[in-house]
Amino acid sequence: MRIFKTRTFNRWAKRDGLSNRELCRAIQELRVGLIDAHLGAGIIKKRIKRSGHGKRVSYRTLLATNQRDRWFFMFGFAKNERDNIAGTELEMLIRLATALLGMDNLKIEEALSRGELVEIDDGEQEIA
Repeated sequence: MRIFKTRTFNRWAKRDGLSNRELCRAIQELRVGLIDAHLGAGIIKKRIKRSGHGKRVSYRTLLATNQRDRWFFMFGFAKNERDNIAGTELEMLIRLATALLGMDNLKIEEALSRGELVEIDDGEQEIA
């Protein structure tokens, strides 16, 4: 299993303090069926509670996934910043999800080397 963040998502997550550990925990939840919404085209919505904080500091993330071995964090926002995404944003994310999920291993490695994608730990380690 491989977990990735787009460059834009990575910048946002760093700025907001959303750790790779929290992202891996979210993937573990997704793998057992704790999905908040299916938005179509391989896009799912996952709420992530930031460790040590109340509900005001939770996040909403959108991922592209085949729900087997590839998970791409594409977009995120703090719950207290906005309620949802606009229709035009979803259209853009559908195009991005289609491109990401269509990548073979060579294209993924090229995107990693260019910094377009960032790979994070696969979440298989024990999380306390």
